[in-house]
Amino acid sequence: MELCPCVKNILLLDFEGKRVAAKYFCDDWPTNGAKEAFEKALFNKTQKTNARSEVEVTMLENNIVVYKFVQDLHFFITGGEEENEVILATVLQGFVDAVGLLLRGNVEKREALEYLDLILLCIDEIVDGGIILETDANIIAGKVASHSTVADGLSEQVLQFQRASSLPALNLEKYKSCWDKLVVITAVSTINFFLRSLQTFSQALATAREHLARSLLK
Repeated sequence: MELCPCVKNILLLDFEGKRVAAKYFCDDWPTNGAKEAFEKALFNKTQKTNARSEVEVTMLENNIVVYKFVQDLHFFITGGEEENEVILATVLQGFVDAVGLLLRGNVEKREALEYLDLILLCIDEIVDGGIILETDANIIAGKVASHSTVADGLSEQVLQFQRASSLPALNLEKYKSCWDKLVVITAVSTINFFLRSLQTFSQALATAREHLARSLLK
């Protein structure tokens, strides 16, 4: 018997049952087809329930599922039948509230898709490998925001470097995911280091030539 509560998956579906975000933490659904079938069955079972004012609980395929609807988004967390539904409900509420903070109250599909990277980071801060890490929405949102702040800070460094160099301007706005930004930023930072190294070498070579010329003139 496992001592700590575990989560099997965290799902975010739209009002039609289409996946917005999902992370699975076990092998109960080994293929993408199995995952999609589970999500469809879960949506069909819960879509007509009123889960907007508080978290609801249901059973599906010998699993406990807690869920809540906000606007056109359906939030789900699945655990084994032996799990404590109160704990799972606490995790779900933390997820819902953290997403609300990150989306500044605009909890709807359009905003969720635009800031999908933040939602995925949010899930990572809540659960790791099925183990519950955090349920406090403020802490979760704060950690996710810190990741985004690091990316934004690096973006500003890149822009400053571009202004001081002859490199063409790089439009970071088209990179929606903060991870994509980090990849681009890392590449530009590497170029920055290389160019600065060349500049330092060129300066050293010029200085050596100047000293040599002065020596020959004496």
